Amino acid sequence: MDYETILLEIADGVARLTLNRPDRLNSFTVQMHDEVSRGLEAVAKSDARVLVLTGAGRGFCAGQDLSDRAVAPGGDGVDLGESLEKRYNPLIRRLATLEMPVVCAVNGVAAGAGANIALACDIVIAAKTAKFIQSFANIGLVPDSGGTWTLPRLAGQARAMGLALTGEPLTAERAEAWGMIWKAVDDDKLREETDALATKFASAPTKGLATTKKLLRDGATRTLCEQLDIERDAQRMLGRTSDYKEGVGAFMQKRQPKFTGN
Repeated sequence: MDYETILLEIADGVARLTLNRPDRLNSFTVQMHDEVSRGLEAVAKSDARVLVLTGAGRGFCAGQDLSDRAVAPGGDGVDLGESLEKRYNPLIRRLATLEMPVVCAVNGVAAGAGANIALACDIVIAAKTAKFIQSFANIGLVPDSGGTWTLPRLAGQARAMGLALTGEPLTAERAEAWGMIWKAVDDDKLREETDALATKFASAPTKGLATTKKLLRDGATRTLCEQLDIERDAQRMLGRTSDYKEGVGAFMQKRQPKFTGN
């Protein structure tokens, strides 16, 4: 499958999708949205057991390429809701429901929708020089791509409000300290740390991880009693998987398990 704005590699259970418009800080155009959508569909149909999302060059993603939706002087503006409905919202939903861990390696600035796409992933590892910027306030918009939902849950209401209203950059190290991301690492260690985590997930019990991801994401909308029932049903299903049997067998035999993802 040919792509012009992304790179997609799938090997040894690891899918790596790289946003590839480095001259524009990997900002999104309609074409990039379409190619990312096709890429994620290819990942879902492949034998990959983990997805790594990252950016080419010195930035992760600067959000929307504003030149792709320029407003003519004196014009009536554009329907930004249509862009969210057709492109950004489906992307966030796909990342959230992909039945494997999604690791985001933030290699540089993540701004606007780019910041919220990163924060929508399951695990975020960022280079220490990376920054997260809710730049919407600078152009009269609200944080989108799930930002108004994700930020308060990750950072708390006060910090979310400050980030959203001021548009001030948040360093990767502070994002880690606030519990918004998994880890901030030295820039030259980002690829090594990301690959190590991806390799771990590629040989892990995928159904168990995917179900854990779903329960954690959905749990905030349920009561404790409802969640207890969901956990019961999940364990009932997972207790019948090949990976559970392998995990218990390996534990009893004091050997490393060989999970197949089934």
